[in-house]
Amino acid sequence: MGAHPRRGRIHQALRRLRPAGARVGRARGARDGRQPGDQRRVRGGGRRIPGRPAGGGVVKPGYIDSRTEDFDPAPALRHYLAGTAAGDGDRLDAVTRYAVQPPGKLVRPVLLVESAAAVGADPADLVPIAVALEYLHVATLVHDDIIDGDLLRRGRPTVHARYGRDEAIVAGDALLLDTFRTLTEAAELGFPPAAVLEAVRIVAVAGLDLCRGQAMEAGLAGDLYCGMARYRTMAGLKTGALFIAACAAGAVLGGGSGEEVRALRSFADHLGCAFQMRDDLLPYLADTSRAGKSSVTDIVNQRPTFPVLVGIELADTSQRRRIERSLGGRLPADEAHRLLRQVLTETGALAEASARVAAEVAAARADLAPFGVRGERLIALADSMIGRTW
Repeated sequence: MGAHPRRGRIHQALRRLRPAGARVGRARGARDGRQPGDQRRVRGGGRRIPGRPAGGGVVKPGYIDSRTEDFDPAPALRHYLAGTAAGDGDRLDAVTRYAVQPPGKLVRPVLLVESAAAVGADPADLVPIAVALEYLHVATLVHDDIIDGDLLRRGRPTVHARYGRDEAIVAGDALLLDTFRTLTEAAELGFPPAAVLEAVRIVAVAGLDLCRGQAMEAGLAGDLYCGMARYRTMAGLKTGALFIAACAAGAVLGGGSGEEVRALRSFADHLGCAFQMRDDLLPYLADTSRAGKSSVTDIVNQRPTFPVLVGIELADTSQRRRIERSLGGRLPADEAHRLLRQVLTETGALAEASARVAAEVAAARADLAPFGVRGERLIALADSMIGRTW
């Protein structure tokens, strides 16, 4: 049986970037006889991926130098996504390409790359593998938009609004499978098989946790008194799971120690929850045109989001009744949003919610203390993510 036409697209992208005559996907250590497990320092202070020979590894795009502190993985990730999303021109490729292009904030793949760098690896080596986290994230968005009935994502029609529900479901499924195809190609790029297997396991477990979080969120609909503890658990599963997977997989593939992996997992848990809390706040801090998606989805679906739960904690009896009325499903969505924003401002819930987000970020930053200067880029990334208004 011949090779599947979608298989090996990372190698195709690498060949477009690699100088003429260079080899792609050659096993680590094959060029100079070095053995797996060999830890060598590289220029710029980065630690070599176990067994990766000097001068080997993934070729970087010409406009970046991963050996400098100025290396930004986002342009390289966009480059790889553009190359590997090209496909073969069939209908499925068209739908999946629409889903991933143009890319969003690339938070999860950037976290993977920067986590690998934090444990001393060359970050550019992780770029072709990190796109797997974007495939998984986008797949969940495609399915999420169908569940929520959202028609706008990243400022344009959602996949199901553009191509229909059936094709959107299939495209989401395809991206889920592409996630694991991409992860396993790490072995072809020279990463240790044991590390690749562990990364696959980490991402698979995270995917299951994400599903549990989404199921839990559905079960909380209409329950304004579910409590902050249940919300925190849901947010940790729904959003934190992929953050944890990105950081842990990056650390494992980068050759990090068990202690480093645990610290990055804790960092990602706090950051993921902060990100979800901030996302819940955005409908009350930004307009739809800047957010690129509907600001009333949670109201329509009667979800007790983070600022609403803070509002319930702080509100008096009259204010609680107004919150209940706004999420009772009887008011037009825009009117309910206006009423809810008003009462959350009156109670001080928006300010208090913002303070709690900052506390989660502070906890995340504290987890990076053992990394010293190597954790500074992750700290900067966390600050930029939580400070966003879109």
